[in-house]
Amino acid sequence: MKYGVVGVQGDVEEHREAAEQAAGKLELDVDTLDVTTAGELRECDVVALPGGESTTISRHIEEDGLAEALEEHVEGGGGFLATCAGLIVASHSADDERVVTLDVVDVDVERNAYGSQRESFEAPVEVDGFDDPYPGVFIRAPAIDSVGEAEAFAWLNGDVVGVRGGPDDNVYALSFHPELTADSRIHELVFQDAR
Repeated sequence: MKYGVVGVQGDVEEHREAAEQAAGKLELDVDTLDVTTAGELRECDVVALPGGESTTISRHIEEDGLAEALEEHVEGGGGFLATCAGLIVASHSADDERVVTLDVVDVDVERNAYGSQRESFEAPVEVDGFDDPYPGVFIRAPAIDSVGEAEAFAWLNGDVVGVRGGPDDNVYALSFHPELTADSRIHELVFQDAR
């Protein structure tokens, strides 16, 4: 299995390390790579769009031809994990004209809704199917304002912070950063669904 992290900006290395940890726990043979071209992306079974700066990520994936390849990947049933800024770019609407969204998961989001960089925090997130809360890391995190045909599966104090959607329920989109914790359960979930 190939796990590619869109490498234009953001937590690229952290996503690769989290994927390798999850693959080890599941005893899966997973190759991780940075994805910077449409050709590299098309070789991947699972693709992550990491946290970072959504306006920058949006601009680069459009310029580099990755936006269309990402849409094709999702439409073809490929696994997709979008975190924080990645959620913003993957959403139906980001309520910000500077961000061209992919519209691969049916949610509307608000950028930086949980505060500035200085107001970053970690809090327990309730995740459907997990026995114990997940340590959610929120850094300039977006809020999910409305959920259309996607399915909520993670909550912080009753607010939706994680959804699953897409044409084959193959998209996981989160307000928080699962790549910045030692808990690999989110990545494991994505891999289990992509098998």
